[in-house]
Amino acid sequence: MNRRTPNQRLASVDLAAERREYLGQRLLESDAPADPLALFATWLDQALAAGLLDATAMVLSTASAGGRPSARVVLLKGHDERGLVFYTRYDSQKCADLRDNPQASALFHWRELDRQIRVEGGVARVSAAESRAYFASRPRSSQLAARATCGLERVSAEELERHYDAATATWEGREVEMPEDWGGFRIQPIRFEFWQGRPNRLHDRLVYDASASGSWSRYRLAP
Repeated sequence: MNRRTPNQRLASVDLAAERREYLGQRLLESDAPADPLALFATWLDQALAAGLLDATAMVLSTASAGGRPSARVVLLKGHDERGLVFYTRYDSQKCADLRDNPQASALFHWRELDRQIRVEGGVARVSAAESRAYFASRPRSSQLAARATCGLERVSAEELERHYDAATATWEGREVEMPEDWGGFRIQPIRFEFWQGRPNRLHDRLVYDASASGSWSRYRLAP
């Protein structure tokens, strides 16, 4: 039997020909609210109502003091007029970036709805009280995982399991306390871009920008 190697199989895929048509509804200024946070909440609610897997997932992009970018997926855990909240270990790479360069962007991609939202803004820690309240709402297994990884960086799979088992034994029968190196951040938006995929690649791109005046201005970008 003549079998192709993985490299040969990859070479047979014509990536330039990979495409699909986008069929989203129009996103017009006349139908959009003046406040981008209202439109954000509407689109997020629609993604959740559609039952999309990981509808709250966002690609969080940061940059070091030297300008080196990095990105990872985190989960949105709250939003209001103050901004968008996520939680993490404070000794992670993203937090090192944010200490030196407290700016970030977040990207939500809802493929099934042919939609994206880009959010840009400054980032600040949420209060310790907010972090503790959210930590208390997490499943116990997630709380224990946060305790088990406290202070860890490079680690083997076996070591990680041992740390988790040790945390389980340590906190058995009592409430798990939030680690000191764990908590939340809030992205304080100054720019939103709402992208709606449209037929013939005539995509709608509606931008809300508060970076200059502090109040929201709205304009459309070409696809």
